Amino acid sequence: MANKKNTKKTQMISSEANVADNRRAKFDYHLEETIEAGIMLVGTEVKSLRMGQCNLTDSHAGEKNGEIWLFNAYIPEYQKAGPKAQHETRRPRPLLLKKREIAKILGQVSRGGYTLVPTKIYFNKKGLAKVELAIAKGKQTHDKRETIKKRDWDRQKHRILKNNGE
Repeated sequence: MANKKNTKKTQMISSEANVADNRRAKFDYHLEETIEAGIMLVGTEVKSLRMGQCNLTDSHAGEKNGEIWLFNAYIPEYQKAGPKAQHETRRPRPLLLKKREIAKILGQVSRGGYTLVPTKIYFNKKGLAKVELAIAKGKQTHDKRETIKKRDWDRQKHRILKNNGE
């Protein structure tokens, strides 16, 4: 019998790998300080994250009953689980932080114009799901235009250097 490789259609994400990045946050906000927080998930949510399925684009974090929660993060249903074992895709999820950290974060966010933005979800070395939160201040329209101009100029500069180097 010939050796057959075990090929899977979907690959699982190993530990220490990014599951989701919120690249839009870097464009819309000035990110000042980052905080790592645990996230409370159910089994099918963890399996969906291990498959690399998550979207943080419209999500935000905020205070609810003295705790910090992650709102509007999209984790799709795990396809291999039955219909009764599924989770809500956009449910609020509590974040695991110490009381002192929560007080510090809420104090910083209470300043005018600051908000808590999730920048990425990943698995740490122990295999636990973590969320990286950033304390951020919203950019004005002219700041966004400057970011676009700088990005375009860097792209053109790289292209010119590449063509002249040949």
